Amino acid sequence: MSKKVLVLDIDGTLTNSKKEITAATKEAIQDIMRKGHKVILASGRPTPGMRRYEKELELEKYGGYLLSYNGAKVIDCRSGEIVYQRLLPLTMIPGLFGFAKDNGCGLITYLGETVISAFTPDEYVALEARINGLPIQTVDNFKEFVDFDINKCLMTAPPEDALDYELHLRERYKEISSIYRSEPFFIEIMPKNVDKATALDHMLEIIGMKQEDTICCGDGFNDISMIKYAGVGVAMGNAQQPVKDIADYITSTNDEDGLVEVIKRFILCEE
Repeated sequence: MSKKVLVLDIDGTLTNSKKEITAATKEAIQDIMRKGHKVILASGRPTPGMRRYEKELELEKYGGYLLSYNGAKVIDCRSGEIVYQRLLPLTMIPGLFGFAKDNGCGLITYLGETVISAFTPDEYVALEARINGLPIQTVDNFKEFVDFDINKCLMTAPPEDALDYELHLRERYKEISSIYRSEPFFIEIMPKNVDKATALDHMLEIIGMKQEDTICCGDGFNDISMIKYAGVGVAMGNAQQPVKDIADYITSTNDEDGLVEVIKRFILCEE
């Protein structure tokens, strides 16, 4: 049996609607790691927001990896070392702040284990903090406060407005940033040419694995790049329709242990 690399988005993929890993999914993932297959968690979440699942799956023990900030940072769970990182230009901050203020958007970045908010948190910023289990610090002058290295900013807006804002920001910053939505209300603002597929390509070179041996599973817009890149690209049954449209395979939903189905079919070859 050839060794595979299973790359998993977290929210809506690894976890169910309660943001929990089911017992069946956990056992299936740990079983393949015991057999020598690699597991990479790939999320738009900040690194601290992924630690709970890293510990639950025992990725340090099995030699897994965390691909956080949509691929702007990759950490080796066994050594704790950053093996790949890209930073967002701080010259963007004043313009992002102005755009968010003018359009009533939320705007955040991350410092350590804290969400740094430019404005009073809206419902989407509150959701981001709650999902990651991180506190929010609202700062008086976001433009001056953010003078440290950052991997991404996140802008928030109601879904009916977020697409227009995404397209506008993408055009404005196309020379220096990659911008896309991870959820209908989350606009991810990343370093140029950063996405899950690009980071994964670097990762495979580091760990000596091949593109055709990857199985990438996701449900959101920001998973499209790695699903296209994968040897087998999998959309969850609960995925956004554009994700399903480009996938090689559509599995069951995250509430139906869709990953167990994927592992049996494409790694253990039981179906």
